[in-house]
Amino acid sequence: MPLPSSIPAPGLEHLLSLATPADTARGMFFNGLFDATRALGGEEARTKCLAAAGDRKFVDFRSYPVADLLKAIYTAADTLGPKLGGREAVLHRLGRRATEDFLHSTVGKTMVALAGNDPHRLLSAFPNACRAALSYGERSVERIGDKQVRLLARRDFLPMNYVEGTLTAVVERSAVPGVMVRGLRLSPLDVDYDISWS
Repeated sequence: MPLPSSIPAPGLEHLLSLATPADTARGMFFNGLFDATRALGGEEARTKCLAAAGDRKFVDFRSYPVADLLKAIYTAADTLGPKLGGREAVLHRLGRRATEDFLHSTVGKTMVALAGNDPHRLLSAFPNACRAALSYGERSVERIGDKQVRLLARRDFLPMNYVEGTLTAVVERSAVPGVMVRGLRLSPLDVDYDISWS
């Protein structure tokens, strides 16, 4: 559950109005989203997602407009939400899937090889990993305690629930129990994520 916040989540149209052609994401996020949507909702759901993204082939390590990814993510959430616990629950699941896809990529494998199973090291590597996969935004990590970290995400277009799912999957990679991720929205594109484990 997100922490209480007076800043409402921006809608898709608001996000699209803020994105520029220079704001891009790697094709692997698109392909993973399409596969996850098919697994969760069948071929018809995948076809809707693909159409929302421009109905074209995506190459894993080429960059594409994040606006197209956002359209596909929101289409998936709206299509699958009624059967899978609502939009927020679907966004969380899709974010988890994005991490799994990333960790199987060359950059992701390198990150895991360097960080091992230490959650602090995995999270410390997260901003650099994002820079390799996303052209936009800034992310930094603050260590709060032995079992708590805060990720500061600035100018990040991805939905908060999606990023919460992404970060949950990153920490779970280290096999620590009791993983908890909560986002606090500061502005339409700025969110602080408190990440803890037991």
